[in-house]
Amino acid sequence: MNPLSSKPNRHDGIIAGLLWYGTLIASAVIMTGIILGALAQIGVTPALSLAGYALIRIGVVIFVLLPIIRVALMLVMFAHARDYLYTAIAALVLVIIGAGVIIGL
Repeated sequence: MNPLSSKPNRHDGIIAGLLWYGTLIASAVIMTGIILGALAQIGVTPALSLAGYALIRIGVVIFVLLPIIRVALMLVMFAHARDYLYTAIAALVLVIIGAGVIIGL
């Protein structure tokens, strides 16, 4: 097997791992927040309600950041592979996302 032909599979595996584990982590954070919020509703500790809400927000932020991290990772991979066209495209996508965030604020 040609080592160059296995690199796309390796890169796909890294990106898939990022999305897989990122989704698991974000889901676990949201689930923990929901549990803390439910415990606050039954009267265990009122402070848990605020902590639960904050964890839910953090989980949602992780979900929103996953595609942005994916594009940034792809930019690094394309630059490492010296594929300048796709590096420029990934950089342009990040610039567009950044501009959208700045305009949205």
